[in-house]
Amino acid sequence: MSWTTADIPDQHGRVAVVTGANGGLGLASAVALAGRGAHVVLAARDQVKGAAALERLRAVHPGASAELVELDLGSLASVAAAARRIRSVHPAVDLLMNNAGVMAMPQGLTADGFETQLGVNHLGHWALTAHLLPAIVRVPGARVVTVTSGAQHLGRPLDPGDPSRLRDFDPWRAYDDSKLANRHFAQGLDRRFRAAGVAARALTAHPGFTDSGLQATTVAAGGGGRLARFFDALTRRFGMTVERGALSQLRAATDPEAEGGTMYGPRWSAGGPPVARRLFRPGSDAAIETLWTVSQRLTGLDVDVEAALADTGAIGRP
Repeated sequence: MSWTTADIPDQHGRVAVVTGANGGLGLASAVALAGRGAHVVLAARDQVKGAAALERLRAVHPGASAELVELDLGSLASVAAAARRIRSVHPAVDLLMNNAGVMAMPQGLTADGFETQLGVNHLGHWALTAHLLPAIVRVPGARVVTVTSGAQHLGRPLDPGDPSRLRDFDPWRAYDDSKLANRHFAQGLDRRFRAAGVAARALTAHPGFTDSGLQATTVAAGGGGRLARFFDALTRRFGMTVERGALSQLRAATDPEAEGGTMYGPRWSAGGPPVARRLFRPGSDAAIETLWTVSQRLTGLDVDVEAALADTGAIGRP
């Protein structure tokens, strides 16, 4: 039997933070979660689009509980400010959905000097998770869901000597690498939850072949070359809707049976109902630990579950 939004358990009383919620998969996820009663924090860089997204969510679900927070994942200062605002209002966060991302962008740097895709797709979410971790571990059963891509299977583990790989930059390889980093991050975080005895779970999800607008953004930015234009045309014609594409991350976020460390994706990779997917390239311990060390060095922030527990009095332990 196919899993749909009707299978999302009641979410009343839960707080969900969704990055990149101004459109695409993020907005589709936010709408679905709000429809089941969650209070949704729409975290978005573009506040004009974010306000329009919030208005659309409320049009679909009048009376829904939701708010908009400015978040630029390409700026560690913006990430810190967004996290401070969220924690000032919500001392406990039930779900963090690390959804936002960019793909095959032209060579460029974030405000902090990181290659754009590494900075936005991984390091920005690393920093946000680090800042929100004390609020996350307060909730038994909290979840952190990080959106990856089938491109992760082509990715290379983070290189400690050249994390941004600017010496031999290729926009598609950079995207692949950032998506593998997303998966390694989720696997490492789930291991740390387990080691600390925390009843929280970290999972990944990929949307398959979905017309999310990501491809169009790449083309508009002049990135990805002919391949980006080809994918944009292909997804516009044959891709799943964002509502269907978002089902994988929604299942990872809400299915009571979902196990930590699992990746959810469409049954037939490109399309189909969301199912737990087998990892063809399981993350190695060495690659995951390298990602932790390098990410901490680059951002000055550690995703430290034990420290977060100390900040909350171990509320999140069962």
